[in-house]
Amino acid sequence: MKILLPEGTDLRPELPDGVEAVTVDARRPVPPEHHDAEAAVVWAHLPTALRSMARDLPRLRWVQSLSAGTDQLETAGFPDDVIITSGRGFHDRTVAEHALALTLAGLRRLPQMLRAQEERRWARELGGVAPLHPPGEITSLIEARVLVWGFGSIGQTLAPLLRSLGAEVRGVARTAGRRAGFDVVDEDHVADELTRTDVLIMVLPSTAATRHALDGRRLALLPDHAWVVNVGRGSTVDEAALVDALHEGTIGGAALDVTETEPLPADSPLWTAPNIIISPHAAGGRPIGASELISANLSALLAGQPLRNVVERRPS
Repeated sequence: MKILLPEGTDLRPELPDGVEAVTVDARRPVPPEHHDAEAAVVWAHLPTALRSMARDLPRLRWVQSLSAGTDQLETAGFPDDVIITSGRGFHDRTVAEHALALTLAGLRRLPQMLRAQEERRWARELGGVAPLHPPGEITSLIEARVLVWGFGSIGQTLAPLLRSLGAEVRGVARTAGRRAGFDVVDEDHVADELTRTDVLIMVLPSTAATRHALDGRRLALLPDHAWVVNVGRGSTVDEAALVDALHEGTIGGAALDVTETEPLPADSPLWTAPNIIISPHAAGGRPIGASELISANLSALLAGQPLRNVVERRPS
């Protein structure tokens, strides 16, 4: 049996006897000599390379993504009998860390401080004696009301970090309840939560249902001082509406690690919008625990047992 691994990744799965691992370029179609592969690991593959896998590998049985989201895989044309498993859990800590960094950078006004540093100017307006909660601003996580929209494993990793710094944290998911010690509301009640949110952190996947989930109508529900942080998928935020809200001052600021088009075009109005931080999809990128899951799923596949992180395929 042959399993394809992407070049440039530090993957060292333990392979059962009789399994051969070969590396392939994630930017190019699979070479003909490897069309007999029965398993493949994908990471940062171009859409053309994914379509090549779906089209050219007739013996393919299983595809393991190293990404938490599998939207590109699900539209690449893999036959229904090919099992797709996700990288859920690989990026929980790194994405949570980056979301916290973006949040603190915005609230503690680090971009303004960096600009003042470049000017060699001691920015007295940014330091010294100040109230904990100045009118019309949010400058600390202490007593801040934080809403995490998309309360899966990443959200549940992030929430305790926010709470440890004094924030009041609630989640939004498809179903309400209590998860990992936090109250979670369903998406039908998100409007009520937005009106009393100081920081909204988006960790939503890209699906038809989540496209522009944060649109102009919902942005208008946020208080004028609120910050929006997106570490999920760029398609979940209506960028035109976000730019308008930033220019009009109806939100306090935004920090985006993802955008609808990546790389973000040089002429995008996001670059010049006020009070915005943009990072180049840098939150994840380090799939922690990937080798162990690849080994476990490979053994399960060979033994005819259930695999972990199986993606429920949506009807085509």
